[in-house]
Amino acid sequence: MTDVTSAKSARRPHHWRRDLIELAALFTAVAVADAIANLIGHQPDGPYLLVASAVALVATAGFHTWWARRHSHAPPPDTSTSDVDRSPESDSDGADEAVETVLWRMRTTVRDTPGTLASLCIALARHRIDILTLQTHPLARGTVDEFLLRAPAALPAQQLTREIAAAGGTGTWIERADAHDLVDTPTRVIGLATRTALDAAELPLALRQLLGRCTIHSLPALSITGRPTGESAPVEGVLEDTVMRLRDPSGGVITVERPYLPFTPTEFARARALVELDARLGPRVPRSEDVLTLPEGNEITVRRADRSDLAAARAMHDRCSEHTLGLRYHGPVRDADRYLDHLLSPRFGRTLAVQTASGRLVALGHLLWDGDETEVALMVEDDWQRRGIGSELLGRLVALAVEAGCDSVYAVTQAHNTGMVAAMRALSLPLDYQIEEGTLVITARLAASPARPLPAHEQTEQHPRIRR
Repeated sequence: MTDVTSAKSARRPHHWRRDLIELAALFTAVAVADAIANLIGHQPDGPYLLVASAVALVATAGFHTWWARRHSHAPPPDTSTSDVDRSPESDSDGADEAVETVLWRMRTTVRDTPGTLASLCIALARHRIDILTLQTHPLARGTVDEFLLRAPAALPAQQLTREIAAAGGTGTWIERADAHDLVDTPTRVIGLATRTALDAAELPLALRQLLGRCTIHSLPALSITGRPTGESAPVEGVLEDTVMRLRDPSGGVITVERPYLPFTPTEFARARALVELDARLGPRVPRSEDVLTLPEGNEITVRRADRSDLAAARAMHDRCSEHTLGLRYHGPVRDADRYLDHLLSPRFGRTLAVQTASGRLVALGHLLWDGDETEVALMVEDDWQRRGIGSELLGRLVALAVEAGCDSVYAVTQAHNTGMVAAMRALSLPLDYQIEEGTLVITARLAASPARPLPAHEQTEQHPRIRR
């Protein structure tokens, strides 16, 4: 630092002219004062001369003060900056604004010793990676650190993983994140709890959003034929590395699997809290209705359905032909009623019901959680087919799937079921077809163009009109 100061001082100009003028002014003031003193001593009008002397001294002092302020001895400000004084941050501020960045979610395990987290942070800072959020999950041995990072887009994930391993991280997992991950964890958990409290069908979706990429299975305590399945779990649940088992409030067990990353005790506690909330609130379904007018003038109501509609759904089955039941269930028609209790449970998905003005149930549409996939299924009573009810239900179910964050939905039907094929094609979404022994599986990709029910002013004569 001394060398730098000396270098700056050497570059400053020496203001010798200023110093000479001030010195001359000082001698002048002394000479004037001496001359006046001599006059006072030899003249009779001494008091007047004394006053004149004082005025001269004041004028001289004022001139000196003005000159000193205008021409200060302080050197002019040195605007030049040496390479030694320039900080690294000043060089990088402009560059950071131009660098394209991406978001990453990263999780790694470190030893539970002082300094390990600091080593990770230093490794990230070396590559100009910004830590947006950090969570720690203590384990019996070590600690799991979960980061949300903003990193340069040019930095590959493999290199980042190698740097973390060199800093002491093990079992590192990383994936791309988006703006939704910027929401802090407490806020996200409260939001998921609110959704679960409003709708029992939200529990599997809330667990999936809470735990990331995972497969969720709801296994009932009784099979379709009424026999015990043997599926159960203790009240406190079970955690085994990449699998957690939670007691389903409606009976049976909820199994959550994530083979690529073990669950932490913190994640297990959060998931169990959501399940306990669902158990305390009991069965619940949002009660919202839309009244539609069919092309011939009949009014129908579309609403959510649950197990309280079981009797009405069985009565609709009794009115349906064997052909209609066979297209829907792809098996023995006599077993159709056994599926209804499962289909109407909010634990396995969402169901929409269509009823007439008299209250008769004439159509059902199901959105079913099938592990990490989602199935759509429709059944319309024979006398109410070809009126646009199936297309209306399918559009609403797909909109629910989009709202739930599903990437795709699939429908299983018969190859000759032209009505279901036409309804899927009317979604205007990319479709994949797979045919095996007369069974047709149609998969609609939702990420390409999210489908929504048509607004009232866009409804054609083939679709019901919504009465607002």
